Amino acid sequence: MNDREVWNKFLDNIKNEITNVSFDTWFNEEDTKFYSFKDNIMTITVNQEFIRKHINEHYLDIMTDAINKVTNSNVTFNILLESEIKQLELEEKKKQNFIGLSIDGYEKQSATNANLNPNYTFETFIVGKSNKFAYKASRVIAEAPGSYNPLFLYGESGVGKTHLMHAIGNYLIENSDKKVLYITSDKFVDEYTRIFRYSDKNNFEKIDTFKEKYRNVDVLMIDDIQFLSTAPKGQEEFFNTFNELHDAGKQIIIASDRPVDDLNSFENRLITRFNWGLTANITTPDYDLRVSIIKNKLAFKEAASDIPDEVVEYIANNFDSDIRKLEGAITRVLAYSSMFNKGQITLDIAVDALKDQIKDRSIYKNDVQRIQRVVCDYYKISIDQMKGKNRNNEVNFPRQIAIYLCRELTTESFPKIGSYFGGRNHSTIISADKKIRQELNKNENLRQVIKDLKRDLT
Repeated sequence: MNDREVWNKFLDNIKNEITNVSFDTWFNEEDTKFYSFKDNIMTITVNQEFIRKHINEHYLDIMTDAINKVTNSNVTFNILLESEIKQLELEEKKKQNFIGLSIDGYEKQSATNANLNPNYTFETFIVGKSNKFAYKASRVIAEAPGSYNPLFLYGESGVGKTHLMHAIGNYLIENSDKKVLYITSDKFVDEYTRIFRYSDKNNFEKIDTFKEKYRNVDVLMIDDIQFLSTAPKGQEEFFNTFNELHDAGKQIIIASDRPVDDLNSFENRLITRFNWGLTANITTPDYDLRVSIIKNKLAFKEAASDIPDEVVEYIANNFDSDIRKLEGAITRVLAYSSMFNKGQITLDIAVDALKDQIKDRSIYKNDVQRIQRVVCDYYKISIDQMKGKNRNNEVNFPRQIAIYLCRELTTESFPKIGSYFGGRNHSTIISADKKIRQELNKNENLRQVIKDLKRDLT
């Protein structure tokens, strides 16, 4: 068997030893990957520290037995983060004198002189339904520049377009000798117009320098292209730059806050060229992706293990349009708890920390999570039971009451309320609300319960 066949056989054995849920959670092909099998050491990679920790603590013995059955030898596992693999590969390249020098002896480009943030990589990008296509398209471009030219990424501010552009650039710098340049459109225009601000004998020299900077690259990434709309001369120059790069087979990547056809102030010839390649939309992150982003941001923070799920859910539900604001909310909650609650994070602390940032939330008492807690206390059930799949009437009826109160006391939509109740769909939430309303018309005891609960929420 080759190494890949050994890995696949190992996975088959593991699958027979643990539950399907555990297998899909900890050994799925996106999170846990085969890297190498050498000298009876099997190296696998994971993308999060908490995954490595959990596998080491709960599955290592089972894994060792499974691999030894496949190989009939004593094999040990080496579980590394993907970032650590990158470091190992870099060190190996250094040994071979590939780092610091390119093939022809010139200094290799760095992320800094390409205007890239080295922290924005594919490994640090959290993938969900809203960005999966754009992510996969970006990976294709990174691994095979020119596959789609241009690549046009679009979506609202803060959804991850810039991160993907930097990830492409960082990948290429690390894995190839291609020359990469990232720039925003306003910076491009500013540099170009500055040449003509003063007329002097060096004007032609400056123009040549400008053209060389933007046309003597293998990959040009220009962000916030929509700001070129008010700069006709900038559009003209970018049109010429685009043509020269495209004709030479060089990759162009563009990001915008709107689709190509909505760039109304652009020349038609530019619009046509933007449509030559592949366009990929990134929409606002859904609830599950927001939760994943929050947990990922917290993974390496000392206080992460002490943060209740209800705090994560509160942040995810209230910052639902902009990843930057989501990250800012996390930072604020951590700082606020450190300053005012000795580092202990609770839902009350999170609400207090974020009250000035949450629009249309004048009073905390009517937040969904507050309602859930009050109802759970009243009926002596847990939050996990309320959010779970248990349909026993002792749990289901309080759940329906909580849903009804959420509709009565908050402005949340049915789908939004569903996200708080274990991701239930909107039809389930509508049905629960309707059932309680019908019951209230004929049940005096229920009317008193609702009255008591509303009093507790006052």
